Amino acid sequence: MFDNYDVIVIGAGAAGLMCSIEAGKRKRSVCLIEHTSKIAEKIRISGGGRCNFTNLYSSDRNFISKNIHFSKSAFGKYDQNDFVGLVSKHNIEYYEKKLGQLFCKKSAREIIEMLISECKNQDIKIKLETSVITISKEKDTYFVKTNKGNFSSKSLVVATGGLSIPKIGATDFGYRIAKQFNLNITNLFPALVPLTFKNDTLEFCKNLAGISINASVAIDKISFEEGLIFTHRGVSGPSILQISSYWKEGKPITINLLPSVNFYEILTNKRLNSAKTNISNILSEFLPKKLATAICDKLNINKKISETSNNDLHKLTNFVHNWSIVPDGTEGYKTAEVTIGGVNTNEISSSTMECKKHPGLFFIGEVLDVTGHLGGHNFQWAWSSGFVAGQHV
Repeated sequence: MFDNYDVIVIGAGAAGLMCSIEAGKRKRSVCLIEHTSKIAEKIRISGGGRCNFTNLYSSDRNFISKNIHFSKSAFGKYDQNDFVGLVSKHNIEYYEKKLGQLFCKKSAREIIEMLISECKNQDIKIKLETSVITISKEKDTYFVKTNKGNFSSKSLVVATGGLSIPKIGATDFGYRIAKQFNLNITNLFPALVPLTFKNDTLEFCKNLAGISINASVAIDKISFEEGLIFTHRGVSGPSILQISSYWKEGKPITINLLPSVNFYEILTNKRLNSAKTNISNILSEFLPKKLATAICDKLNINKKISETSNNDLHKLTNFVHNWSIVPDGTEGYKTAEVTIGGVNTNEISSSTMECKKHPGLFFIGEVLDVTGHLGGHNFQWAWSSGFVAGQHV
């Protein structure tokens, strides 16, 4: 026996919840299946427990995909302003931290409770600790067998997320469903993830652990200017997490420790006007003293500027503005915020999220090859793609 619904959604994360709510508003009967004991764990732990639920500037420009235009349609139908409206409707207080990032003033739990409340309003049936055993299709109906009963529907939505943070339940299940239906999957990599370092770079950074600055970090023509933190494992912080989404093994990253000044110009002026000043003291006017001293010691340039050659001034300037280091790797999916890659968007309609080969089969959220930058963009993709699918299931 199969309990029949209009829609089955697999995965009770941000995208799955959004899709279920929107389908429910259209009077569709919805069964939302979640294999863990809790819904929306990624929401709960995000943003230091305050959930960076969207970004004021979110658009298709903030995403990585083999089809960079794929997300445009979804954002055209449901954007950050729409989601902020939902948050405001539930009287959730929020604030902008920086660069358009919106956080709950109190707790990420408020976003989860908002979504649960919306699900209850639409009579969504949520099945927790329910593991899918098999999925099959006959004619125009999908059949889902689980450890807690069997279900059928005309529309099946895969909202299973990516591989990031397995300790809260992430698996490759969504990709396995895609493969079952002969859909192409792009290469998968951990993204928004701490990079790892070794040898000289690691030793240099270890001694500076705890120091944070604003820096620009680049790979080729891609760059991000945000916070950078020296740690016992190397360098981390928002700028490093951002660039990690573009990093490939063996590729160097370039760090500009002073992106807002021309340090060589400053040095030449100082040589004219403050000839007796020590180089490290000049650098410590712009960087933390411990970091300034470490750089000068590393380059063996630590004397009065009047005694410093032009060659050494160029060497110091190059380090400050173009410090090139090669990561050893990444910390992997255990700490990655998202997964780069996923179900190839060529397989999916951008206006409905429906699979082109299999009517009634939808993929939304992180399981698709659409990956946002740091700062609330991935949640906005979940809301937007979930909304769009919810209008068509």
